[in-house]
Order: sequence, then structure tokens, then C-alpha cells
Amino acid sequence: MMGSKSTLYCFTYELHKHHIFLINLPFIKLIIQSLMTKNQEANAKNKSLSSKIFSNFSSDSNILKAALFATGLSGIVAEYVLSTLATYFLGNSVFQWTMILSLMLFSMGLGSRLSKFMDEFLLEKFVIIEFALSILVSLSALLAYVVSIYSSFNDKLYIYSFELDGTVIYMMSMLIGLLIGMEIPLVTRLNEAYEDLRVNISNVMEKDYYGSLLGGVFFAFIGLPFLGLTYTPFVLGAVNFLVAIGLIFQFRKLIDARYLFLIRSGALLVMAVIIGGFLFADDIINYGEQKRYKDKVVYQDQSKYQKIVVTQWKNHHWLYLNGNQQLSTFDEWLYHEPMVHPAMKLYPGVKNVLILGGGDGCAAREVLKYPSVETIKLVDLDEKVTELASNHPIFTTLNNNALNHEKVTVQNGDAYTYLQKTDEYYDVIIVDFPDPKSIEIGRLFSLEFYKLCYQQLRPNGVVIVQSGSPYYASKAFYCIEKTVAEAGFNTVPLHNQVLTLGEWGWVLGAKSIPQEQLKPTLRSLHFEDIETRWLTHDAMSLITSFGKGLIKLDSSEVEVNMIHNPVLPTYYRNGNWDLY
Repeated sequence: MMGSKSTLYCFTYELHKHHIFLINLPFIKLIIQSLMTKNQEANAKNKSLSSKIFSNFSSDSNILKAALFATGLSGIVAEYVLSTLATYFLGNSVFQWTMILSLMLFSMGLGSRLSKFMDEFLLEKFVIIEFALSILVSLSALLAYVVSIYSSFNDKLYIYSFELDGTVIYMMSMLIGLLIGMEIPLVTRLNEAYEDLRVNISNVMEKDYYGSLLGGVFFAFIGLPFLGLTYTPFVLGAVNFLVAIGLIFQFRKLIDARYLFLIRSGALLVMAVIIGGFLFADDIINYGEQKRYKDKVVYQDQSKYQKIVVTQWKNHHWLYLNGNQQLSTFDEWLYHEPMVHPAMKLYPGVKNVLILGGGDGCAAREVLKYPSVETIKLVDLDEKVTELASNHPIFTTLNNNALNHEKVTVQNGDAYTYLQKTDEYYDVIIVDFPDPKSIEIGRLFSLEFYKLCYQQLRPNGVVIVQSGSPYYASKAFYCIEKTVAEAGFNTVPLHNQVLTLGEWGWVLGAKSIPQEQLKPTLRSLHFEDIETRWLTHDAMSLITSFGKGLIKLDSSEVEVNMIHNPVLPTYYRNGNWDLY
């Protein structure tokens, strides 16, 4: 039969080849059409089967890679959350971020190593790891605050000289890294049934890295600014949970019956943790926040840069940034008057003033007491601080609504960048930044920064710099003075006793007043024409006078603080704070 069909085909082909058309042979045409139809049906059937097999393989493989993408996203954001918490609880942001991310990567290596001992039930173990990640990530911030509460009731509670809350944060970082490290090899091994090694490794690592990028964007632009440290972890936990549910649904026929009870129980537990935590997280964190402060917390917010807290005692309020006191309404004038008025008085008829930092508005309030002032530019990094000072009744009352005054322009941004780009010149620059505890803040106390200040000041211009405590951080204080002098200023250190802060100080720099005349000129200043609560002519002799230091200090050993040689944060951290 096959032979006759072949003969018929060849015969027909030959006729066609020689342009001979068979018009009166319907039987032969019917046979040819029948054979062609059967051939097309067979090809379509094979194609459909191949497409279905490929679709199944593609779907299974894609959900594995999607799981890794989601894990990369939630894992890296969890580490960012823990790094932010460590900075908040322990300080020194560069150190905390460096160590936590390094420990995470190290733990990922350990997790990868441990995964090689998993020989069977890989899918089931991957789902269980996802559940574990969901719980750990969701509870990361809550655990840190709960431990902080516990520590507040147990003073000086340490584990091998490490603070308990810091120890828990670092342990969580390592656990999360360990689990993520297990997941990547497991997904690679599960996916090898669908892709060859070259494509498999490439796709798996690609999806994990892409997830990390999206996680970073999410944390910077959505998580921290809008969800805060309260709810961001629960969003991440939900991502891991949904990934696990998706895996269970996609591979439900492949899950071993012995693991079904464990997986179902795990799913219910994780769901309960996420929902319960989401409902009660705010109350727990607020309680933990309250325990960090001796007075009642009346306001708190999380900006992109820091935690903002306001507390109340009787009729007075305290402002804290990342747990560090910035001011108190009880005595803030003892800080702001010595910082503002000596510099303003040294430049008669001052018109244009630049305030760098000072987002609370109190320095601007003092500057506005001079009728000659025409413009005040205030540059502060954190818009949430300046919004608080511009709108909240506590601060608008405190700063006399200074930030809403027609002479004041508020610009949110980096002060260093502003000085690099501005073409404006000023008579007085007031530098009111937080203490230089970290490298990023130390950059704003650098030689390069003060040279920019010098450049933007008019010929007789004056700068004054918040410089911390001359007694509790002596080396840091004199490092700032030496750095300001190195930028070309003639300098005089000032200090005053601020009741809620202790002994605090500033460094004043003048471009044109000779060094030998600077201190006598300051001591000759009068303030009768300016409304002050504390500062007087006699007080100028006090704030320009220093007794012997609490520690012996060889000025030749104090280095200039520079961006490429940031010695100031180390000087500050190594100060004699035990006397505080």
C-alpha cells in the first residue's frame, strides 16, 4: 500500500514537473488531498503536544524564578530594615550598615554550604524556608523593639559585652542571610529539570539580583518614607508568604504527603503572624519607643533619613533625632543665643544670612531679630523636620513661626551640594548640624566643607559652627576648630552651659578680623538693642573663656578633618562621654 502511494506521488510529481495537468482524474486528486490532510493533522497534533509540554516546563520554571526574584527583593529590604534599626538603636550608621550587610552575605555563604546536605524533598524544604523567612522578616522590627523594652527594665543587660538589642538585630540578620543562602541552590537544583546548567545558573542569579535592585528602590522611595519601620517588614513577609502559596499551588501534585500537614500548619501560622502583627505592630512599637524615653512621647515620625521623636515633660518639649537630643524648650535659648548673636554682631548691617541645618527654626527666629536682615536661606536635609517646625504648634510657638516669615526661604537638600552649586554670597553663615558621630555627618565638618563656606562669604563674612562639647568630646571640639582655621578663618572657640545638654560649644570664624583682635572684639559686644533671654555683654567674657581641660590634650596630635581622612567621627566616639 505504501509502495503504491509512493508510486502515485512520484507519477503525479512528474506530470506536474512537465506541466501536464490532470483535469479529468478526480479519483487521483481525492487520494492526494486525503494524504495531505492526514499529514497536516499529525503535524498539528505533535506541535500541540510539544507546546503543552514546553508550556508546563516554562510555567514551573518561571514560578521558581519568580520565587527567587521575590526572595531577593524581600531579603535585601529586610537587611536594610535591620541596618536602619541598628543605626537607630546603636548609632554609627556606616559601621552598622557595613557589618550587617557583610554578615548577611557571609551567612548566605553558610546557607549555600548547608544546602548541599539536602538530598531529597527539595520542594517541600524550599516552601518551609519561605515560611520561616516570612515570619523572621515580618517580626524583625517588632523583635528589636520588644528586646529594647526588655533591656530598659534590665539596665546594663549585655551578652558578652554586646548590648542585647544590638545582638538580636545582628542575629536576625544572620538568620535571614542563612535562609536566603539555602534558597538559591535549592531553586537552581529544582530548575535543572527545565533548563540546562548554563541557562539555569544565569537565570537564577539574574532574577535574584533583579529582585535586590527592586527591593532597594522600594525601600528608599516607598518603604521607609511611607510605610516606615512599622509596616515595611510585614509587606516583605507577605511577599514571601505569597511566594510559598504560589509554589504550593503550582506544584501541589508533587508535594510529598508526609509534608502536607507541616506545610498547611505553617501556612496558617504565617498568615496569623502577618495579620496579627500588622494589626498590633503600631501599638507594640509605640510602647517600645516610649520606653526609650523618660518623658511622654507626643509625636513621632520616620523620614527617609532619621527617626523624629518629640517628648513632653510638664509644659516643655524635647526634640530627638535618631534617639539623640537636639533641643529642649526648657533651655534652648542657652544654645541658640550664643550661636547666633556673636556672629551677627560681628558683621554690622548684616543683610544676607545662610543657615545650614537648624531645621527647628530657632536659629532663624534669632536672626529675624535684626531689622537689617533682608534674606535668610535655610538649607536642611530633612523635609519632615522643616515641615514639623513650620506647621506643628509646638514648634511654631517655639520659633515664632520663623520658617513661614517672608524673609525666610527653606530649601531641603544636602548642604554640601548646595554650597557647591550656589552662586549666592552671604554675610553670615550659621552651621547647625547634629554632632559628627558618623562619616556622612563628618563630611559636613570637613576642611573641604569649610572652604566652601569661606568661598561663599563676603570679604568681612563670619561663620559659626556647632561643635559639640569641649569637655565631653574635647579632641573632636578642637579638631573642628583646627579644621575651620585651616580653611582660612581666624577662629575663637565659644562655650556655654546648656542645662539639658551639659557644656556645649561652637567655633566662630572670621575672614577679615585679625586673630589677635577677634576675642577682644567679641568681649566688647553689646546686645541691648536685641531681645535676648540670657545673652548679655558680661556673658561674652564668660563664653569666650576656658579653664583647664578635663583631659590633657596635645594640639599637635589633633589632625584636620578631611573627606579622605575622616578623623572627626573617631575623635567624637572616643570622647570622655563617661563624664556626661
